[in-house]
Amino acid sequence: MQAKDSNPPDGGYGWVVVVSAFMVMGLTVAVLKTFGLFFVEIQQHFDELASTTSWITSVTIAIFHLGAPVASSLCVQYTHRTVVITGGLLAFSGMALGFFGLNMVWMYATTGFLQGLGISFSWTPAISIVSHYFSKKRALANAIASAGECAFAFMFGPFFQWLISQYGWEGSLLIIGGIQLNICVCGVLMRPLASSCLLEASHCETETPPGHGASRRDKDKPPIMHKTFNWMLVRRMEFILYAIFGILAAMSFFVPPLFLVPLSYSLGIDESWTASLLSILAMVDFGGRLLCGWYANLHVTKTIHLLATTITLISTSLLLLPLANNYLSLAILTGFYGFFFGTTVAIHITVLADVVGMPEFDSALGLFMLIRSTGGFVGPPLAGLIVDMAGDYRAGFYMAGATLVLSAGFLIILDRFQQRKKRGSKIRTKPEKSTLPYPSLHILKHQ
Repeated sequence: MQAKDSNPPDGGYGWVVVVSAFMVMGLTVAVLKTFGLFFVEIQQHFDELASTTSWITSVTIAIFHLGAPVASSLCVQYTHRTVVITGGLLAFSGMALGFFGLNMVWMYATTGFLQGLGISFSWTPAISIVSHYFSKKRALANAIASAGECAFAFMFGPFFQWLISQYGWEGSLLIIGGIQLNICVCGVLMRPLASSCLLEASHCETETPPGHGASRRDKDKPPIMHKTFNWMLVRRMEFILYAIFGILAAMSFFVPPLFLVPLSYSLGIDESWTASLLSILAMVDFGGRLLCGWYANLHVTKTIHLLATTITLISTSLLLLPLANNYLSLAILTGFYGFFFGTTVAIHITVLADVVGMPEFDSALGLFMLIRSTGGFVGPPLAGLIVDMAGDYRAGFYMAGATLVLSAGFLIILDRFQQRKKRGSKIRTKPEKSTLPYPSLHILKHQ
C-alpha cells in the first residue's frame, strides 16, 4: 500500500526542504565559522591566552557533535521539524545570554554550550531530512544545503565586523542571536515525510501480499516511524574506520577559521582587509560545494575516492598557507583552502550514507557526530597550545594540515576494506556450476 511513498521523492517539496536546510546551515555553522572575528575582542576583554579563549569555540564544536545522537533520537521520537525549532530557540538563548559577558566560564556556558546545543539540534535534523527526501540526487541536494553556510559566511564576515565596530562584541552577540531565531521559521517548513526510508529501516509497513489483508488489530495500531537508535554500528569495521577519519578531520577543520584572522593581524594586515579574507573563504567554499555536488551527482567517480582526493588537496593547501607574507598571497592560499574545504564538506555526509546505507543513516549520523566530537573538542585547544608554545599562528595551520594527511590514510584503508569485503561476498554468493551443459539434460538424467 505504501510502496510508492517509501521511495524518496527526489524533488517536489524536497527542494523547499533543501532551501530551508540551506538557511539553517547559514544561521548555524556560518556563525561558528566567522566567530574568529570575536576571538581577539574576547581575548583582549578578558586578558586571556589564545588557548584559554579558544575553548569557547572548542566547547561549541564539542556540544555540536555530542548533541547529535540526542537530536537524532528526538527526530525518531518526534519530528525533524520539532527538533529544528527547538535548536533555533537554544541558539538564540546562547547568544543572547553571551551578551552579558560576565566571565570566561560564562562564555563557555552560553556561546559555548547553549550555542553548540542549538547548532546540533538545528543542523543534525536539517541535513538528515534532506537525505531522506533525496536518493539519486542526494549528493547534489546535500551540496546545495551545505552551501548555505558559505553564502551566509560570505555576508557575515563584513557584517559581523561592522556590528563589532558599532555595538561592541557583546551587543553583536545579542543581534546575532535575534537573527538566529529565523531557524524556527525554517523548521516549520520542514514537512515530515509520511513514509520514507525511515519506514524501510524500521519495517513499519506490514509487507502483506495483495489479497491477504491484515487483521483489524494491526490496522488499529499506530505506525512505528523508526526502529530504536542503533548503537551497535560501533561494531562495524566500516563505520569505525570512517569515524576515525571524522575525528582527525574535525581536529583540523575548525582550526583555520579560528586562526586566520589573528594570522592576518600578525602580518600587519588592516582589519577591513582581514574581514574580506573570510568573505573570500566563504565565496570559494560555496563554489567548491556546488561544483563537487554536481560532479558527484554524475556518478563518474566513487564518492569515497573523490573524498580522499579532496582531503589530500585541502591538507596540501593548509601546509602552504603559512608561507603567505602579505595580503595578496594570503588571499590566494585562503582561496585554495576554501575551495577544497567546500568540495570535502559537500560529499562527506553522502559518503557516510554510502558506507552504512540509508536504513541506518539516522543512527550513523548521530553516532558519527558524537565520535567526531572528540576531534572538534581537542583540535582548537591543541592548536592554541602549539601556537602559544611556538609564538606564531602559523604553527596551528601546520598542525591542521598534518592531521588531515593522516585522516586521508584511513579513507584509503576503508576503501580497500570495502573492496575486499565486496569480493568476498561475490565469491560466497557465486552459484555452483552444473556438470551438465544444459538444465534439461540434468532433469533427464534423474528421470
